[in-house]
Formats: sequence, structure tokens, C-alpha cells
Amino acid sequence: MKTLYGITTAMTTPFTAEGEVDLEALARQTEFLIQAGVSCLYPCGTTGEMMLMTAEQRKQAAACVVKANAGRLPVFIHVGALRTADTLELARHAADIGADGIGVITPSFYHLSDEEMIHYYTAIARAIPADFPMYLYNIPQCTVNDLSPAACAETARQCPNVIGVKYSYADLHRTLEYLQVRNHQFHVMVGFDRLLVPALTMGCDGVVSGVSSVFPEPFVALYRAYQEQNQAEMQRLMWLCNDLVVRLKAGSRLEVFKAAQTMRGLPGGHVLSPLLDLSETEKETLQKELQPYLEAWPLS
Repeated sequence: MKTLYGITTAMTTPFTAEGEVDLEALARQTEFLIQAGVSCLYPCGTTGEMMLMTAEQRKQAAACVVKANAGRLPVFIHVGALRTADTLELARHAADIGADGIGVITPSFYHLSDEEMIHYYTAIARAIPADFPMYLYNIPQCTVNDLSPAACAETARQCPNVIGVKYSYADLHRTLEYLQVRNHQFHVMVGFDRLLVPALTMGCDGVVSGVSSVFPEPFVALYRAYQEQNQAEMQRLMWLCNDLVVRLKAGSRLEVFKAAQTMRGLPGGHVLSPLLDLSETEKETLQKELQPYLEAWPLS
């Protein structure tokens, strides 16, 4: 089974002004990220506006990325939805279209016990092929549910295709606990871009990075420096990446990502309601803040 690793890009989903998935723009984004050297692709997640899309739109986006990728990089589709039935449908669809695996966010809004969480995740893992890998996804600041290491361990014990977790909260103590699941054979990806370097040194496999959907180059270079054990270069690039995280609002406003992509020459597209595109004044401010990076990495 394939795994997520390195710089896994949490992709945006470009939409037309009418709210439809811009498949041509999404295919172009896929090619851009591949050429930039990212390790894996992760569409239809938080950065992809998952909870604002219909199930059909999510299927369209997933199929578009898999087709455009053409087997070059691992593609893991995020399939978690508000309704369990939708999650199951999207999980089966991801397997059917030839994706390499899936990610599944914890249920939202209603507080769940560990027992309920395990029941939910094992039902999904058993609905897909036994050799089709699945990552759990914990972002408690958004979902109200925090996925315990004990629930991860029991889910992985019952379902061997549950191979890891994406953890998008800045808690290194909990990250260490995840790393100990399944006798240190549980794959951990952080979803908090600023923690990439400490996460790698702790034993995590990499980051699922939304900021890399706009500027993948410094993240790719940072991961290469880590692989080459170039401490000075890794530290230099860490501060550069952190500066980009701040300027791009750390993914808290997806319209910033899309406006910045458009500034780079990629068709970032629109966001879905109730989100709002940046105003012209906001775009001008962002352009000034990003100008050094836009000049450093011009698109050919």
C-alpha cells in the first residue's frame, strides 16, 4: 500500500463564477504541482472546500486530479462528509477511479465517544478494498471532535488498511502519541505547515500543506534539505516557509490562496458561498505582500 509522505499538497478546488468545478483549471494545478516536485496530492480536503461541495462535485474533482496525474504521484482523495452515507459513497468512488488511498475527517458538530468514532471509521475501512489505504484526519478546532490515540489504535487493529493519521493541530505531545500507535508503525502526517521541521525530526512522514498549493517550491526545497541532512539550509527554508504561511493567512481564508494562485499565473478561480472572494483592495494589499515571492518563483 502507498503512503503519504514529504510535501503532500492539500489542493484547492477552482470554481467558476457559477459555482461549478473548473476542471481545466484543476488539471492545470495538478500539472503545476507535479512539475514543482511535490511528493503527493491531496484534493477535496479542507483546502479544497470539501464541506461546501456537493458529492457530485467532489467526484468530479477527484476524477479530474487522478486523470491529470496519470499515475505519476500518489493521490489520496479526502472523502469525509457530514453524512456517513456520503462518506461511504465517496470512499468507494475514490477506489473505483484508481486513487491511491483516502483520507477521512472525523465527524463534525455532534460530540462522539471513542466507541462511536471507532464504529464510524471501521465501517468506512471495511467498505473499501482491504488493500486500499486510509488515513484518519483529526482537526479538532473545526470539528469539535478530537481523535484519541486509543481510538486510532483500535481502528487500526481491526482494519489493517487504516495506516495513519493526518493531524492538523499544533500539539506535539499528541503527535508523539500518534507516532506510538501500532508499535511505531502508524504513519503520521502533520497538517500544520509551521511544524514541518519539528515533525520530521520527531519521525513524522511529512506535511499535508495548503500553503504549498500556492508556493510549493520552498517546501519542496526544505524537504530535500532534510533528506540531505543540510541543517543550515533546512533552517533557512523553514523561516522562509513560515513567512509565507503568515502572508497567506495559514489557510484560514481560502480566498487568499486562490487570489495568490491567480497572481502566480494559475487560474485560482472563485470560492463557494458563504465564502467571499477577496475585494480589489484586498488583492492589491496581498499583491504587495507577496511580490518578493512572485518575483522569486515566476511561472514559465
